Amino acid sequence: MAEIGRYNILRVAGKNSDGLSLSDGDSEVLLPFADVPPQTEVNDTITAFVFLNKAGQLLATTKQAFAEVGDFAYLAVVDAGEDGAFLDLGISKDVYVPIKEQRIPMRRGERHVVYLYLDRQNQRMLASSRLHKYIEEDDFDFEVGDEVQLLISEKTDLGFNAIINNRYIGLLYHNELFADVAIGDIRKGWIKNIRIEGKIDLSLRPQGFGHVLDTKEVILRALKDEGGTIGLGDKSTPEEIQIRFQISKSAFKKAIGGLYKERLITLSDYEINLLAAPDATN
Repeated sequence: MAEIGRYNILRVAGKNSDGLSLSDGDSEVLLPFADVPPQTEVNDTITAFVFLNKAGQLLATTKQAFAEVGDFAYLAVVDAGEDGAFLDLGISKDVYVPIKEQRIPMRRGERHVVYLYLDRQNQRMLASSRLHKYIEEDDFDFEVGDEVQLLISEKTDLGFNAIINNRYIGLLYHNELFADVAIGDIRKGWIKNIRIEGKIDLSLRPQGFGHVLDTKEVILRALKDEGGTIGLGDKSTPEEIQIRFQISKSAFKKAIGGLYKERLITLSDYEINLLAAPDATN
């Protein structure tokens, strides 16, 4: 079945008086004529955002939605009442925020960072400003020094909370703010520290002296010192890499990946070889 609240790749199965019938092989979705790309024909494929209208009918649009289900986003409140609020999603369908999912009451004209999710019971796309319910708190896919994408989500006494890579949350301390930031900003950031309790400290500046660049230089120097070959590769254990270079496997793989792209080395599962420099006389 087509995924509600997300972009789907669908096939044009036919036409009717209201628009095109799009199919994923199991279900059909109506794409109104106003959203049909020019020169679209039956059996073409279209990438379209799928949602339910008020009548419970599956509709599609080719317009660019501000976010999909599973995203954190900074959206404007277009209407608010006692039961909930509606946020502008950039398409003909607004996204609803039930009152119980509002961390603070929402008012028309405001903007809030929210998380979009799917209510499995009625297949309705909803949003919540209770962000911590949807944050992942372990299994981080980064390490200290890594570059990440940040969505500034909340101002605190210590600084600004920020959503990291659309999955985690961290803190930018006031003394790390070398430029003005505001809630809703999307910024490039770096992981400064991962605390024992899982809290993440962030920075808007690269950490150290460029850990990947330094690691590349260390590996190149080691290759030259050891005759052009090192017995470590993609499948070497983190312990072997730590003993040899005192770095994580993630940092090692980033460094050798960069060297490989620069055509300075060849790679295998358990070995790196230095490529000979081109002969300047040729």
